[in-house]
Amino acid sequence: MGVITLQSVAKDFGIKEILKEASFSLDANDKVGFIGTNGSGKSTLLKIIAGLETIDSGTISVTPNTSITYLPQQPDLDPECTVLEEVFAGDGEQMALIKKYEYISRHLALNPEDEDLMFHLSSVMQKMDVLNAWNLETNAKIILSKLGITHFDAKVGTLSGGYRKRIALATALLSEPDFLLMDEPTNHLDAESVEWLQSYLNHYHGALLLITHDRYFLDRVTNRIIEIDRGDVYSYPGSYSYYLEKKALAEGSIASSKRKLQGILRRELEWLKRGPKARSTKQKARIERIQSMQATKFKKAQEKVDISTPSRRIGKKVIELNSITKIYSNHILIQDFTYEFSSEDRIGIIGGNGVGKSTLMDMITGRLQPDAGKVEIGTTIHIGYFDQHSEDLLVGVNDSQRVIDYVKEKGGEYIQESCGNYITASQMLERFLFNGSQQYSPINKLSGGEKRRLFLLRVLMSAPNVLILDEPTNDLDVQTLAVLEEYLEEFNGCIIIVSHDRYFLDRTIDKVFVFSEKGKIREYPGNYSIYLDHKRAEEDEQQKNSKVTENNNNKSKKILNNNTQTPQEEISKRHRLSNWQRKEFISLEDKIMQLELKKSEVEAEIERSTDINYSQIQIKYDQLEVIKHEIDVATERWLELAEINN
Repeated sequence: MGVITLQSVAKDFGIKEILKEASFSLDANDKVGFIGTNGSGKSTLLKIIAGLETIDSGTISVTPNTSITYLPQQPDLDPECTVLEEVFAGDGEQMALIKKYEYISRHLALNPEDEDLMFHLSSVMQKMDVLNAWNLETNAKIILSKLGITHFDAKVGTLSGGYRKRIALATALLSEPDFLLMDEPTNHLDAESVEWLQSYLNHYHGALLLITHDRYFLDRVTNRIIEIDRGDVYSYPGSYSYYLEKKALAEGSIASSKRKLQGILRRELEWLKRGPKARSTKQKARIERIQSMQATKFKKAQEKVDISTPSRRIGKKVIELNSITKIYSNHILIQDFTYEFSSEDRIGIIGGNGVGKSTLMDMITGRLQPDAGKVEIGTTIHIGYFDQHSEDLLVGVNDSQRVIDYVKEKGGEYIQESCGNYITASQMLERFLFNGSQQYSPINKLSGGEKRRLFLLRVLMSAPNVLILDEPTNDLDVQTLAVLEEYLEEFNGCIIIVSHDRYFLDRTIDKVFVFSEKGKIREYPGNYSIYLDHKRAEEDEQQKNSKVTENNNNKSKKILNNNTQTPQEEISKRHRLSNWQRKEFISLEDKIMQLELKKSEVEAEIERSTDINYSQIQIKYDQLEVIKHEIDVATERWLELAEINN
């Protein structure tokens, strides 16, 4: 059943036609991925569906009572709110109770003897019991923790843009709408958080519409692909892999039909030139057929970025890091790291947010100096640095400057290709999919992805022999990323990549640097998937050793203590949980027990089912999956609290 339907929708921004007569419907069970080049209108279409952007013509209909949540690329949050206050900023009685509970709890912590506060807290807790609001707070803290946010009382204004995006993501997931719209949800997430989000959305029972550059994520989450190509919209059922197959077949079919038509047309035109004058009805019909074939238009295959930029010689000495260390506010980011880069290195750098990856890049490029140690750069080395922050790439640039003038500043009127030939700046921009009107538009008129593509062009035009890419996949479309990957395979020089994009790392690197505890950087051979194999093997070994150690410790405790623990010790252990945590802990035990009973009932209903109503059976299986997921979530939070309690 279609919950959102677009009919003949058109949108034109003057310099570019975003949509022309677009029609499609989105169903309640759809998990849709948007595909299209940067600037094709993906984000605009998302805003149109969310009701934040107007249309020039056409109609949009939404099924009554359908709730829609929109996650933009750059969410607008209140800097004065705490993390939890922002997450619970929505409407609804449960949200209001949670906010009131958090407010009273904070003041009670400062005034533990205040009887009025104790009375109000007790009243609020009773209401939360009635509305089962404890689950809301539990789920919020689990989701925030999975997204790497553990300081729930931190002010939003003190956090980075990446953490703000995570808070907005948690808020969107917690709202559980009928339709969830997400614009680049994996930006600023580390690999583990992306894996968790992927699993969460696979269990999500509402409809989903998302834009993402992460092709593994796209392939494993979506069941339908919608492509925007020069104002037209095409729908493909199935995953991203299936879309690629069908897209290749469709373009091959168009090319074949075009060749066939051209052959027929050539023969018909030859007949027309040498044949008798068109006097009979039959001959007139043939001439009309030729004219009709001449008027037939085929849509050109979608253009791709053509990366053909010059390169330069690279010497034996590339970059040498000699025992470098960097400390911020007594926090060790990098400690005593030594490495000698070679001209053939293809290195991926991974680690959680804030561990020091960009700091390492800044020291290599000379933006920062190490607190100890030394960075040495070879005399022939020219570094091209594609920064993850677009604002850094625009430093010193007037964003009202025309696109073509920005490019000419770097390469001049004529630009050298990798083959040695020279082309104009305008031709180079066309190869990076900037048409004539866009070339003479100011930079501030470009979309976020188009700006990133323009900055990439400028970096590559400098003919680097060491290429540093800091989160290059953010805001670049999948078509450009595929071409960039091919370019990197042939690149004659050293490549250093900081990225959370698993697919991109698998395609481009052969060694991994991993930031670990206390500023240590570990090296692993192979691409990202091979690194994961190493990591799993290490974790299995650690778990095995931990069990052996735990068993030995338990035996020692039994011998030494012989169950001599006092009641006072038991009381002190229980008091490690705060009042609200203890309340949550107890409520979770009841919830898990109820869910297990419900799970058993549904399983029994499925076993007893004798009719051949497959749709009803499928509903039961779906219901069972939801219950299992709720059990997993509640159990995980219970284990966290149990660990504190122990």
